[in-house]
Amino acid sequence: MTFFGLLSGRFGRWLVTALPFLWLAVFFLAPFFIVFGISLSRSRFGVPPYESLISNGTIAARLDNYAFLLGDSLYVNALLNSLQIAATSAAICLLIGYPLALGIARAPERWRGVLLLAVILPFWTSFLLRVYAWIGLLKNEGLINAALLAVGLIDQPLQLLQTSFAVHLGIVYSYLPFMVLPLYATLERQDIRLLEAASDLGARPWWAFLTITLPLSLPGVVAGFFLVFIPAVGEFVIPELLGNSSTAMIGKVLWTEFFNNRDWPLAAALAVAVLTLIVVPLAWLEHIRLKRVEVAR
Repeated sequence: MTFFGLLSGRFGRWLVTALPFLWLAVFFLAPFFIVFGISLSRSRFGVPPYESLISNGTIAARLDNYAFLLGDSLYVNALLNSLQIAATSAAICLLIGYPLALGIARAPERWRGVLLLAVILPFWTSFLLRVYAWIGLLKNEGLINAALLAVGLIDQPLQLLQTSFAVHLGIVYSYLPFMVLPLYATLERQDIRLLEAASDLGARPWWAFLTITLPLSLPGVVAGFFLVFIPAVGEFVIPELLGNSSTAMIGKVLWTEFFNNRDWPLAAALAVAVLTLIVVPLAWLEHIRLKRVEVAR
């Protein structure tokens, strides 16, 4: 059998399936277990700044770091704050991104590429530079306050920077394209004849949207929501530059433990806890989705 015959047969199918799993094993599972091993050790002065799990031929794994996380309100509050800010920002991105994606999908075909380019155009600029630009806009002497003072809407500058509003604004602005693109991909594939048939049968546009467009676009809604939510949970730059102590998120706490306190085991335990709280519900939702697909078949 020739080489190309092997690739087109069972070996080829196995190879195509094995390569993604190998990639995940090397770049996800292996680092995860390394971090998990560090989380079971104790902090010490030295290089590396943690004790070895294997001492005198025995494994000395400890759960002290996880118990400390649960008993300290700082980490619990930072995690809850991160989940709340990420979920709220993802919901705002959905409210803004859905009409935007729908408008692009329903636009004349010759304009769709230009409109999509306008959505992803901010990615051509440095992420850090875009966040710094918001500092210039939101500070007391910034453009927004200057414009409001000029038109007489306010008589003194508003406190916009270093607030929860600024953090949400920064996350929505930075991650909105991650919501628009999967929504557009789903909406663009929808058969427009379904809406025409609904109109012929007397359905009003809003009812056709609720019964046809929205249900068929739910995969894009879910994909876009998690594409915004997951990176927003661990966001560090935006809350650091635009927020204050009340908007402390888990990314800042992780950075502090790793680089300021040099407590790698505690930081590793925190990273494992955050990853578990995100991955386990996602895996459970995916399991439910696959079961529904099997039942539908």
